[in-house]
Amino acid sequence: MTRCRALRTFAVVVGLAAAMAGAACGRASAASPFPDPAVDDALGTGPDVATAVVAGGCFWGIESVFEHVKGVTDAVSGYSGGPAMSAKYEMVETGGTGHAESVKVTFDPSRITYGQLLKVFFAVAHDPTQLNRQGPDTGPQYRSVVFYANPRQKEIAERYISQLGEARRFSRPIVTQLVALQAFYPAEAYHQDYAFHHPNAPYIMINDRPKVYDLKREYPGLYFEPR
Repeated sequence: MTRCRALRTFAVVVGLAAAMAGAACGRASAASPFPDPAVDDALGTGPDVATAVVAGGCFWGIESVFEHVKGVTDAVSGYSGGPAMSAKYEMVETGGTGHAESVKVTFDPSRITYGQLLKVFFAVAHDPTQLNRQGPDTGPQYRSVVFYANPRQKEIAERYISQLGEARRFSRPIVTQLVALQAFYPAEAYHQDYAFHHPNAPYIMINDRPKVYDLKREYPGLYFEPR
């Protein structure tokens, strides 16, 4: 079931609740703290601009989480992994374009590091043990991906995934792909800031809002309340 079709029926509430319960099975006990990346850049000495592109299920939730992360100046929903001609929602939704629903995160590396963004991505924003799905959304367009922009981003992501695996932070294997970023295509205007504009939509309340709560509760030092 795709997200748009799910939103057209009340049955989505039951389906989402069950999917969230199932997703939790992949996570390790919350008793142990989620580790910081052992390999990461140091904070910069002055204001600067950098970007990160990740994918992990519906871009609405990923975007909403990163909009609440300290040091992030912008988060945009879009598509990566496929050609420009198919970077349209109705085409991506079929699962045959090569695209994943992605989010481009613009951040100030003097306030937050790339590795810390990955920590949020793996700890809060999605479940990296789900293959070609995330919660109620199924298909390769919802796969878990880190689209690295340069060799250093690749190194940090690669080492962090290995670190999480060695620490057995999840009860199932991490299936996140590492893929060189070729391009990022912003999604249609109605997808941007969707969680902000539709806070009471059942999908947002059940599937996405808890991620922001988890960020605030578990990582208050990284949490930011946008105005």
